[in-house]
Amino acid sequence: MRGMFAASDNTMMAPDSVIKETPVFDQIGGLPVHVLVLHAAVVLIPLLALGALVYAVVPRWRSRIGWAVLLLAIVAPLCAFVTRESGLKFYNRVVGRGVSAKGRELLDQHMSFGTRTMWFSIALGVVTLVMVVATLRRPRTSLPRVADIGLGVIMVALAAISGYYVLRTGDSGAHVVWGTY
Repeated sequence: MRGMFAASDNTMMAPDSVIKETPVFDQIGGLPVHVLVLHAAVVLIPLLALGALVYAVVPRWRSRIGWAVLLLAIVAPLCAFVTRESGLKFYNRVVGRGVSAKGRELLDQHMSFGTRTMWFSIALGVVTLVMVVATLRRPRTSLPRVADIGLGVIMVALAAISGYYVLRTGDSGAHVVWGTY
């Protein structure tokens, strides 16, 4: 019956029972979560960038691609967040084992790019959500011209920046994994 008591009821727990913290973003089945989820971010962020670009530039396609862009605007930034958080856990694990100065420099650069990727993809996701929701119920799926152009320009800029940082993050990560240092 001891297993039935709450963890906060220390008087009733067996003396050898210890509550262990399970790191959420650390490992799954012995594999680093970062290695498992980064591929989702590498695929979904560029898809969000492409979808946002098309949604901003080609208003007549909005009714056809709106649902996909809306879904990507939610899922891609979440993938970027999980990838970054799991990357921090992975970084702490790798650096804890000892890394050369050059290796640490490359890891720090990769983390810097990854952080930027996360923030720009979140910004792109938010602006894209605003645009899709604002045009969702419009008869011709268009906003007032000034708002349509303004949001479109912001979406195009954020799509380009997000795509750039996904590329830089992936390239720097590949150099960390496959480089000689």
